[in-house]
Amino acid sequence: MKHLLSLSLLLLLPLHAIEWQTLQSTVYPGTIRHYAFHKTPKLDPKKPAALMVFQDGHAYAAGDFHAPKVIDKLVNEGVLPPMLLVFVNPGVFANELKGPPTWNTQKEYKSNRSVEYDTLSPQYAQMLEKEILPLAEKVQALSKAPAQRAICGLSSGGICAFTVGWERPDLFGKVMSHVGSFTNIRGGHVYPALIRKQPVRPIRVFLQDGTNDLDNEHGNWFLSNQQMAAALKFRKYDYQFVTDDTGHGGKGGGKIFAESLRWLWR
Repeated sequence: MKHLLSLSLLLLLPLHAIEWQTLQSTVYPGTIRHYAFHKTPKLDPKKPAALMVFQDGHAYAAGDFHAPKVIDKLVNEGVLPPMLLVFVNPGVFANELKGPPTWNTQKEYKSNRSVEYDTLSPQYAQMLEKEILPLAEKVQALSKAPAQRAICGLSSGGICAFTVGWERPDLFGKVMSHVGSFTNIRGGHVYPALIRKQPVRPIRVFLQDGTNDLDNEHGNWFLSNQQMAAALKFRKYDYQFVTDDTGHGGKGGGKIFAESLRWLWR
């Protein structure tokens, strides 16, 4: 890919402070989650803006992706539209959460991550629609057009992003999955068959995975992503599948994040 941000260039970009807040859920009773918003440059507070939602939000706010930095740069270049970024973490069973979110947050409390992310149902999309997006609307007017809304995730967050687009293409028209868990954790291995037989959804899909991804009792991640790509190709979806030799994590997706955003929002 031609326009990738080098690590040295990325480190020169200004730091972005993310202000994390917490939300008690009624869609997933008993859970509380971290969430945060980031406004890109060039936003008009009165004009409906594009939207991009990230599952495991803390991993995209920094880590291998540094989404605010990368997306702000692309917006300033005129490649991406001005947008509101929404970072959402899985719910945990607790009364309160202290400090910023980390992967350890899911270990310190009883996590609801797999239930929310790996389950094939419209429930998570309902949580976004009823609980997160109304809060986002208070921060910035949002476009209702699905083509102006993207959803992204890593691992189980990747299949979660696809499930939201699959179940509610009226809410999100763009899907980005990094090392997506399209395996039999909670039945996600059926998606290639469903894609081949069910009506085509009006969604654009970006998939990334590495040849050294997981292979365990739930399935083979790289093979599962290949099956997803083959099914999307068979049904003539607007999709792209990028492979590399990385393992399970954000390293591969982070390397191509800028260029994959260009493709998704083209």
